[in-house]
Amino acid sequence: MDDLSVKIQGLFPKKRIVIVGDLVADQFLHGTISRVSREAPVFILRHDETDTRAGAASNAAVNISSLGARPVLVGVLGDDENGRLLLERLQGEGVDCDNVAIDASRKTTTKVRVLAGQHYAARQQVIRIDYESPASIAEGVRRQMLTSLEREADDADAIVISDYNYGVAGRDLFDLALNISKERSVPLLIDSRFRLNEFKGATTATPNQDEVEQLLGTGFSDEECSKLREELGLQSLLVTCGNKGMLLFENDKPMVSLPAVGPSEPVDVTGAGDTVIAAYALGLASGLTYPEAADVANHAGGIVVMKKGTAAVSLTELLESIRNNAGPHSLESTA
Repeated sequence: MDDLSVKIQGLFPKKRIVIVGDLVADQFLHGTISRVSREAPVFILRHDETDTRAGAASNAAVNISSLGARPVLVGVLGDDENGRLLLERLQGEGVDCDNVAIDASRKTTTKVRVLAGQHYAARQQVIRIDYESPASIAEGVRRQMLTSLEREADDADAIVISDYNYGVAGRDLFDLALNISKERSVPLLIDSRFRLNEFKGATTATPNQDEVEQLLGTGFSDEECSKLREELGLQSLLVTCGNKGMLLFENDKPMVSLPAVGPSEPVDVTGAGDTVIAAYALGLASGLTYPEAADVANHAGGIVVMKKGTAAVSLTELLESIRNNAGPHSLESTA
């Protein structure tokens, strides 16, 4: 494991990763419960502050930046306040946003999590409000994103598609990314919430166990996951299984089980999948084997779920975790 930490410490800062996908503003509205309303049997929440963070593809980009590499983001935002807040946040986190298009016909996808409690107690999420745009992305904006992807992927070390089913990751963008991946022999990674079966032929994917079960329509098993990898034409399939760790499936190789790193009870799983694919992409871009890259992603995921809200993992945190947790979390192959 010490060798692994040395590898990534030297290689991650040199990598340039293109992230294509849905940009989401994750907002956390913090408030204090003051009293019960006279209008209805509900609490009155006195607003304290609203924190806007990067979600979905933009969160993956922030994690890549936090891990020391150079993220280039391709996506679209609405011409609105939430879009401006998200763009400001991304630029402050060191993300290249020159290829983020603005579509005035759409609103920025925003997820507002209302966190309530007293000053002396931990605040709990009481409701989430989603703002989504029913409008499809304008044709001119799609052409702009295609042009950006073709240009920026020319010297990329990996391409990530982050699909939350909000319209960016269409067939046109995937086909272009797939062609570039094959022509230049760069890894193409997929994180798709609902449509993984529409991204056949990519290098690898990082679904969670629930997403795999929904896709299979059958019980979750090693055999079914291996079959799914083959049907999707992936070189590898990395399945995240919460506090049970991860499972890695490769062609003609035994399944690899990676036990979870860190405490068994997470603080907050919001955005953990974005962190996983960011670390996994950097590992593959750095020439690590699939098991090595999966191990790096496993450590990153274990760190981020112990943070509140949508968060990122630093390279220092990752290196420390790998060095301190080498023994009990080594890779296990199942023949």
